[in-house]
Amino acid sequence: MKLKGLADIKIKRDPHGVYQIKASCERDAYYAMGYCHAKDRGMQMLLTRILGRGQGSQYLEASDELLNIDQFFRRMNAIAGTTEEEAKLSPEGTRLCRAYCEGVNARFAKGIPLELKLIGYRPDPWTTADSVLTARLMGFIGMAQSQGEIERLLVQMVQSGVTRNRLEELFPGAFEGFDEELIRKVKLSERIVPDGVLWNSLVPRMMASNNWVVAGSKTASGKPILANDPHLEVNRLPNVWYEIVLRTPEQAVYSATMPGVPGILISRTDTLAWGATYTFMDAIDSWVEDCRDGKFRRRRPDGGDDWIPFRVRQETIHRKKGRPVQLTFYENDHGVLDGNPHDPGMYLATRWSSSVIGAQSLDAIASMWHAKNVREGMERIGKLEPSFNWVMADTEGNIGHQMSGLMPKRRAGISGLVPLPGWLPENDWAGFVDSLDLPRKYNPPEGVIVTANQDLNAWGNAKPINAPMGPYRANRVSDLLASMSARAPLTVEDMFVIQYDVHSLQAEAFMAILRPLLPTTPNAALLGDWDYRYDPASQGAVLFERFYRALLQEVFGRNGLGDEVCAYLSSETPIFADFYDCFDRVLLSEHSEWFGAESRDALYHRVAEAALLEAPTTWGSLQQLTLKNIFFGGKLPRFLGFDRGPITIPGGRATVSQGQILRAGGRDTCFLPSIRVVTDLATPVVRTNLAGGPSDRRFSRWYANDLDSWTQGLYKTLRVR
Repeated sequence: MKLKGLADIKIKRDPHGVYQIKASCERDAYYAMGYCHAKDRGMQMLLTRILGRGQGSQYLEASDELLNIDQFFRRMNAIAGTTEEEAKLSPEGTRLCRAYCEGVNARFAKGIPLELKLIGYRPDPWTTADSVLTARLMGFIGMAQSQGEIERLLVQMVQSGVTRNRLEELFPGAFEGFDEELIRKVKLSERIVPDGVLWNSLVPRMMASNNWVVAGSKTASGKPILANDPHLEVNRLPNVWYEIVLRTPEQAVYSATMPGVPGILISRTDTLAWGATYTFMDAIDSWVEDCRDGKFRRRRPDGGDDWIPFRVRQETIHRKKGRPVQLTFYENDHGVLDGNPHDPGMYLATRWSSSVIGAQSLDAIASMWHAKNVREGMERIGKLEPSFNWVMADTEGNIGHQMSGLMPKRRAGISGLVPLPGWLPENDWAGFVDSLDLPRKYNPPEGVIVTANQDLNAWGNAKPINAPMGPYRANRVSDLLASMSARAPLTVEDMFVIQYDVHSLQAEAFMAILRPLLPTTPNAALLGDWDYRYDPASQGAVLFERFYRALLQEVFGRNGLGDEVCAYLSSETPIFADFYDCFDRVLLSEHSEWFGAESRDALYHRVAEAALLEAPTTWGSLQQLTLKNIFFGGKLPRFLGFDRGPITIPGGRATVSQGQILRAGGRDTCFLPSIRVVTDLATPVVRTNLAGGPSDRRFSRWYANDLDSWTQGLYKTLRVR
């Protein structure tokens, strides 16, 4: 197929359905990227835009669930200032973004997805503002959102009577400026996370990932090898990632791109490769606002107080059926207020640092096209506003890591986890931390860099992380790399083995304590002989999970939060899945106030006796997942093929091949490797598999053509040159 840009653009699919673009210049490559995104993922792009604008009730359906989602996105106000961001782009960024939008609109001019025609939707042209909105949604949902949830949970813990000592055990060193009496006075509204079962899968939670890079001194090729597997919601079709290969006379790029966003994300060029994981940077804060008469209090330098009116934002949600819904939001420099300031009291105002995602990020992504080596890549990608851990490798043999993201500058000692009095000016942000002070590494002597959402504060001058995931996956990857390289130089095939590894160091840590305390029963003997692997056939994994969940319920339910609250957190939220390291810190402690008067050994023994009574099934029988079409979401008969599965998912919360299936917001969800990418810098080749396929069209042969390879551990080969 030929497209008309500044010159003829050639696009064709390879045997895997991945579009190969040949263009005369970078501008035309971006035009073709937009065209291919709209052709293969037009429904995904337009539905994401509808939701991000808070227009689901207007165009999709008039359900209460979707109204909740619209209210959430109107409150988030991700659309604010998106149009103005285009004016802030560099001349090159402007040129590329406009070319991308031209490509999108050229394809939409030929027709939009049938599903959207059937509901009467007629889209307005795609603009750079829509790409900014898409980038903001991808940066917030799951990432900043999850940090906001744990901070809200902390407030609820204080108000339910959890003591300061117990909180310190969960979040050590995070309580500078903590005012328990003030937190108790805060009026909390209902949970703001939307409860839609179908539509909130459009913007998947991006919560976990692995990436690592090894120096050429440890590889068979003599050049670095990079591996990346972002963990996010996979129970949707299409997959969130879209693979593409772009070639111009000056450059060639493989990239896992994000439909709607112009730019190369997880990528490999002729000379450089990079991959991303989420950082768990605390980039979202809440302040306690003292409110009355629609105003908030501010302390003056002379010690007196001023009362300042909130900015008032009116929103109208139109519905396909029924009357429009009017919303009023109150805002100040601390963000959106969670409450009505005309009702006197203390409320939380919340701000996300990367709510300004726009020109700076689009320029940074675009500039990666020209990065020739790791040093240049680190400098450019560090300017990205959302927070990610980027690992890099180049053909010169260099490896590196750079954290990106807008980390707020807080006063000394403040972690950002605890809401502070909003009326005190010393509690305001003082700008953002320079990317050079964020965690970063360049050619470390050990020749290996591994990130897996663990605490990386030691790698930088700033300390951006206060509630990381556990170190289990990172440690397991490091252990496997060390043991494999001790036997022979590392290869791409070794990375495949690591990406599918299901051994849990978390389970190993708990079993070191539990094994001598197990009762003398057949089930206990079965658990005692378990090899810590979350294989589908494993019964030991089932028994361990029963014990682990019962222990969470016993310690944090009966002894702290209350049984009902803890059961809800475990069964209907991702809190224990996202922040399990905080809770493991308590559970693995030899002594804890959370244990009450009971010793840890007695507690483990008693919980195990009760939890191991029922005969086990296999792990695979519990790990069944169906990938549902993002528009119909399981509403059509299975034989029509819009949904795929169920498929069996190996792995657990703390295995390299993460296999978390859980419920959140009233629906089944998961954290799984959405795409796996491995590349050896010795050759211009990338090896990948994707949980899905290139197209969102059910009757396309490319709808889910890579899914079997993803489940079976098979990798396709994509050539960069």
